[in-house]
This record gives sequence, C-alpha cells and structure tokens, in this order.
Amino acid sequence: MRSDLLAPNAFLSPLAVEDAVRRALAEDLGRAGDITSMATIPEKATARAKLTARKRGVLAGLVCAEEAFRALDPAVSFLSNKRDGDALEPGDVTAEISGNARAILSAERTALNFTTHLSGIATLTAAFVEKVKHTKARIVCTRKTIPGLRALEKYAVRCGGGMNHRFGLDDAILIKDNHIAMAGGAGAALKAARSATGHLVKVEIEVDSIEQLEEVLRTGGADVALLDNMDIATLKRAVEMARGKLSLEASGGVNLDTVTAIAESGVDMISVGALTHSAPALDLGLDIEI
Repeated sequence: MRSDLLAPNAFLSPLAVEDAVRRALAEDLGRAGDITSMATIPEKATARAKLTARKRGVLAGLVCAEEAFRALDPAVSFLSNKRDGDALEPGDVTAEISGNARAILSAERTALNFTTHLSGIATLTAAFVEKVKHTKARIVCTRKTIPGLRALEKYAVRCGGGMNHRFGLDDAILIKDNHIAMAGGAGAALKAARSATGHLVKVEIEVDSIEQLEEVLRTGGADVALLDNMDIATLKRAVEMARGKLSLEASGGVNLDTVTAIAESGVDMISVGALTHSAPALDLGLDIEI
C-alpha cells in the first residue's frame, strides 16, 4: 500500500485494506471469474482508464482502489493526481490506471464501491466539521459501522477532518444506560469501572439528566461524560457544572441543522452516528479511454 495515497496524519493498516479488498473481490468474482470480460475481451488486451469525480466532495479510499486493481494485475500502473483527504470538484481526475483490460474491468466495481462509500463518509464528515469550525467542539464518529469495514470507515472520518471515537469494546470503558441500570446506578457503575481499570484506560459514562451528571461529579473517576439527547439549555448548564472537571461529549439528535447550536453550547466533542451509517455515496466513475 502506497503511503502517498493516504491522508496526512491518518493511519490505515495495509492489512485492513488488503483483507477488505480481497474479500470484496472474492465475493464479486465468485467461482468462475468475470465471465463477461473473458468472453468479450482478448486475454492480452490492455486499457487505460480514469477515476473521475462527478460531484464535489472529499476523497477517501484511493488506497482501496489501487489495491483492487493491483490484486488482479500486479503490473498495473496507478498514477494518482489526488490523495485521500483532498477536496474534489466535478471532473477532477483522481487517478489514471493502465494495464490488463480484463483485470481493470473486473476490479472496477470493487474499486468504485470502496471509493464512493468512503468518500461519501469523508464528504459528510467535512460538512459537519465546517458547521462547528468556529467552536472548540470536535466531530467524532461512533461504532455504528458496517461489519468488517470499521477501520476503513473510521479512516474516512479522519479524511473528512473528524476524529475517531473508540474502535471497539476493548479501547475504553463507556458506561451506557443499560450498564448503569444493571450496576445499580451511575455512582456504583463508576466505582466498579475504576476498580477494574488500568491507569491508561479512559472511562466515559452516559448521563441523560443534570441529576445524573451531579452524581457522576460527586463520585469522581470519570474522564468524559456523554450527554445523551439533551436540549441546548441543558447542555449549557452541564458545561458550566463540569468545567475543568471532565470532558463533555454531546450525542443524540445531531444533524447538519442542529450541530452548530450544540457546538456553541461549549461541549468538547459531538458524536455523530450518521457519519458512518447514513453517509450517501459520492459519485465517482471509471471511464475507459478508447
């Protein structure tokens, strides 16, 4: 995997890329391969193609496109004009591909599936980031990802200027409402979490009322409080109460119409599940040059 295709300051494991792309190709090629290309294109035929943006957005997943073409033609030429994280305008050529014609056409849909999906995530993330850029709030993603694609989708969030929340259940402790109910209250859950946690593990707890936040502040031990579905007035009160004591993350009811007011309440982070579970694909196309 070429590092010059990656967004600056955003890590993506080459193992994650290779695994995801090869699984996608195996799903598409099935047992008999691309029987259309094999039937209509000579074995030794070569082709040139351009990967082109058809709408404005932010690029992500170019490394996946290259991996798809290279998996089927190791000698393919993949010349990039952009890198992940770059802004795109309609007509921008992101990459020029040349090599075995059958391989290029067989990898086309897999390459586009990754780039359109991941660029859609990056584009939506960038729109949220733009809405809050005048505040201190950071836009963060969630675990609401397509199974098997979490590393790629969270990388796409970084391409759009967002930040990553935890990658999995083993990253950090996040005490949610069901944990609190089973533990016997927010204070009890916090004490249990801290007694079982190493000093490098962050502890976040969800609260849905000012009274719960007061309990969390009295108990201590939390690094972050997740303010769940609070209105703007309640968010502002929570910010005043927690100032200098812990970080605050707002969640629930966040969209492009509400995110600015939420950010202006003074919270530190705003988590947006829609970044990964509802981002529309960005329109890119692969055009063969005749």
